[in-house]
Amino acid sequence: MRLIATCWLVFFGFLQIASAERPNIVFAFADDWGFHASAYGTLFPGGVNDVVSTPNFDAIAEQGVLFSRAFVSAPSCTPCRSSLMSGQHFWRCGRGAILQGAIWDFSNPAYPLLLESSGYRIGHTYKVWSPGKPGDAPHGGAARAFNKAGRRFNGFSQAAMKANDHEKAKADLLHEVRQNLLSFLDSDNDDQVDGDQPFCYFFGPTNCHRKWIAGSGKTLWDIEPDTLKGKIPPYLPDVQIVREDFSDYFGEIKAFDTSLEVISSELKRLGVNDNTILVVSGDHGFPGVTRGKCNLYDFGTQVPLAIRWPAGIPTTGRVVDDFVTLPDLAPTFLEAANVEIPDSMTARSLIPILKSDLSGQVDSTRDAVFTGRERHVAAARTDFKPYPQRAIRTDQFLFIVNFAPDRWPMGTAIGYGKSGDAFPKFDALRENTFAAFADLDASPTKAWIVTNRHEDPKRFDFAFGRRDKFELYDVIADPHCMTNLANHPSHRKTRDQLHDRLMSELRRTDDPRVSEHVIFESSPFTDPTSKK
Repeated sequence: MRLIATCWLVFFGFLQIASAERPNIVFAFADDWGFHASAYGTLFPGGVNDVVSTPNFDAIAEQGVLFSRAFVSAPSCTPCRSSLMSGQHFWRCGRGAILQGAIWDFSNPAYPLLLESSGYRIGHTYKVWSPGKPGDAPHGGAARAFNKAGRRFNGFSQAAMKANDHEKAKADLLHEVRQNLLSFLDSDNDDQVDGDQPFCYFFGPTNCHRKWIAGSGKTLWDIEPDTLKGKIPPYLPDVQIVREDFSDYFGEIKAFDTSLEVISSELKRLGVNDNTILVVSGDHGFPGVTRGKCNLYDFGTQVPLAIRWPAGIPTTGRVVDDFVTLPDLAPTFLEAANVEIPDSMTARSLIPILKSDLSGQVDSTRDAVFTGRERHVAAARTDFKPYPQRAIRTDQFLFIVNFAPDRWPMGTAIGYGKSGDAFPKFDALRENTFAAFADLDASPTKAWIVTNRHEDPKRFDFAFGRRDKFELYDVIADPHCMTNLANHPSHRKTRDQLHDRLMSELRRTDDPRVSEHVIFESSPFTDPTSKK
């Protein structure tokens, strides 16, 4: 009996050691934050990232690994987050593959719940998985929410701009970030984290989501709109109102970046930084502008990604050019925590890349990513169907299949399925997403493009026009994807090869879009909602 007892003591001692060695996981995930950071401005100068300032993101990348080719599975909040939590293509996530009408399927393993079952303490602040029901389900729902200090950071520019003292208001909002984090860590401002469990914390502010306050970028962060002259992508008008829109968006990105300094400093102060995996990213591209959010062009699907892990990344300051997708993070976290990766996860762990000492292309098999889209919000009415797309992005080419080219990519020309030329006025288009083309968020940029459609029809078409069934772009020669090569005879072989590879991946991973019964085209996926 004494021998058995001794063995059990040794066994439990081993478990405690293994638990202590498992890393903490902190994921800072900004809503609607696309591929915009000053680190990328340094890598790829000459564009809008020349104006962005993200010193804290840049520092995390320098202390770890910066990924130059990270993409979402779907450029829409809920589908992106469904794929992220479950470690697979969004189209495998059931009703989590759509935004309006999304429901979480608990038969789909989610990495936070798997970590919790293995002994991790999990928690989240602000947004994880939403809109959808039950809210934040794959990260423990409301029971694992830590917003004790408030949620005002989500409306950063709104709160800061209405205050008499802008700097004090900004400091108060960052104090909220700190207190919410500490309420999860149960530290009460002590110098250590309470308890011995490893933890998994999700920080998901929504301040980069529309709508922010016009002029806030310059007022709060001294981002001068005119510094963007000549840098705006060519499918957008380079006019003052658009430059100010970019400035205000970059101000919200700056606000998010300041929150990273709070999180990073607290991890260091509490002595848990060395064995904490800190990941920073965003869920898709710029909202309310042409080719951003809800589009499969790089402006909609490419996102920032930096990972710091002092105890686990031997060679820091590396820039990795492998194609990675955000679902790769789920198996990465599980492998780091010594938790078995479910067979349902089609994504691949990034641990071999993090453990490498190489820069550039580390894994030659990571030569492409696959993205797609189904229902966002425009299809929330009975007179609409989804806008189904799938795409493959390689080093040189972006190939897109539009499965229903007769439909409108951003929703109907006039909201709720009407037609004609009686468009809503500027203010309605700026304030109400559902006034027209509901899959493009309401914004000053959207309002300018629609109300100036007769003077600038080409840019109106870039934003809202119907698209060919096949789109092929040489992203090296044509980085803004202005010329569709799909029907050029000299590119037919390339188109066919990419089409075959894309379809092969869709079939391999059981995409319903290419099955005999396309569930995305029928109830409950097409049920109307009460969204107005």
